[in-house]
Amino acid sequence: MMMINNLFIHFLWLTMACGKPTTTEKPTTDIDAHIRVEIDAGVVKQTIHSFGASDCWSGKFVGQWADDKKKNQVADLLFSTDTLDNGNPIGIGLSLWRFNIGGGSYEQGKESNIADEWRREECFLNEAGEYDWSKQQGQQWFLQAAKSRGVKHTLGFSLTPPVFMTKNGKAYNLPTGTALNIQEGKLEAYADFMAKVTEHFQFDFLSPVNEPQWQWGKEDGASQEGTQAENSEIAALTRLLSDKMKEGNAEIVIGEAGQWDFLYSRNNDGRGDQINQFFSSTSPNYIGNLPQVRKAISGHSYFTTCPDDNMISVRQQIAAKVNQVEPTLETWQTEFGILGNICDQYSGYPRNTGMDYGLYVAKVLHHDLAIANVSAWHWWLAMSPYDYSDALVYINTPDGKMDPSGSKEDGVVLDSKQLWSFGNFARFIRPGMQRIEATVKDMPDPIKAANTLMVSAYKDETEKKLVVVLVNPQDQEKTLELTDLSASFKLTDEQVNVYTTDAHRNLEKSTASANQIKLNSKSVVTVVATYL
Repeated sequence: MMMINNLFIHFLWLTMACGKPTTTEKPTTDIDAHIRVEIDAGVVKQTIHSFGASDCWSGKFVGQWADDKKKNQVADLLFSTDTLDNGNPIGIGLSLWRFNIGGGSYEQGKESNIADEWRREECFLNEAGEYDWSKQQGQQWFLQAAKSRGVKHTLGFSLTPPVFMTKNGKAYNLPTGTALNIQEGKLEAYADFMAKVTEHFQFDFLSPVNEPQWQWGKEDGASQEGTQAENSEIAALTRLLSDKMKEGNAEIVIGEAGQWDFLYSRNNDGRGDQINQFFSSTSPNYIGNLPQVRKAISGHSYFTTCPDDNMISVRQQIAAKVNQVEPTLETWQTEFGILGNICDQYSGYPRNTGMDYGLYVAKVLHHDLAIANVSAWHWWLAMSPYDYSDALVYINTPDGKMDPSGSKEDGVVLDSKQLWSFGNFARFIRPGMQRIEATVKDMPDPIKAANTLMVSAYKDETEKKLVVVLVNPQDQEKTLELTDLSASFKLTDEQVNVYTTDAHRNLEKSTASANQIKLNSKSVVTVVATYL
């Protein structure tokens, strides 16, 4: 097959008026003119598996709205790969959908001690051992909406055993201790429950434990379902699941670490160092040889994104640990949203859907892909009614207020720059594409690139497609020039497609000469080209 070799991309500053510079003063930037980015398709980094998001927790209500048009509006924003007449994408084309397998706190109502009903979930199984597949109707609507729009993968994930299996009869663990919240002798029953749900819905993947490092409840309640778990318990549960799922096609994905560094360190209480614990053949918790376990370790990007030197160091350590323990192991980033105070620059509260937050999301995406080498990248809340910044699509009340209680049966659907910046990656980098070498010449410092220009490139050899994603965080326009193509590589057309997300555009399509592609200030830009 024809390979893309030594493709050089030049960046020129766009400081033009009537074809002439307006000033001789050097722009305030860390990048000089005529900077070059080298893309070498012969150096393959990782194969992309999926970009996804989860139905927690709003799917239960939004999926049961009577207004099908509004529900489909949400589904289109998340799943659609169709375009408008002008070529702009309708949605971001997620390639994986995460389904929360509930633990039964919703049926308990206020007795669940989870105050917010939006954060309670139903359970398909009752204490008598009977399954009711009519439960979680809202989430089931979105699951079918995802499949009907061509979403390639589905994943079921569990936050807690069913309440009648837990030690305290609740869907959350007490704040003390590190062990899984499950009654003695019930681990196999929990595995059987998850295996049956996975089989019923024909999930492609099952994630049995989520963020086992965090302390979930308080003595008087919790904000959501969840439980701690030790590595030895996760390994034991995974062995049971692998045996019960051996006749099916679904794979088990292990980890879902609360933050990245639990994957390579912090094992003082038996809940860290998970790459080594689960995938080193000398570990007592080794599960890498089980037939239904995917060779993938998953973690969450929360709380490791600033300052820049820490963000980069953490991701370098992930890649190094994987290479040391099991070089063929995939790394999946399976949960991210804007939470808490992020170096006094971003904040979960109050809700912010502007471009600065979209650029932050793109920055995290870039570093997870380009430094941690993740194969999959999944968002947390696909939709939310809250005055918070951790969703892709937002739901307000019918009269436009931020009020969860007033949004249960109807509402207004709103997008966000988090959604569309994510779409610059998810919509165009499809499952099976490969990330290839892309380096900014004369800028070896990745911290400097994090504040000036971030570039990653991907190829699809079957479709002969090249995708380049550029994140320009600076308040200054740039011009991208595709020149010096090697003799063995030729674009099928001098014109390329350009999709821009900025303060005024959402994946807006344009065409440009390969020698002059405009990068708007504070923008995320995807360039799509085909080659011979």
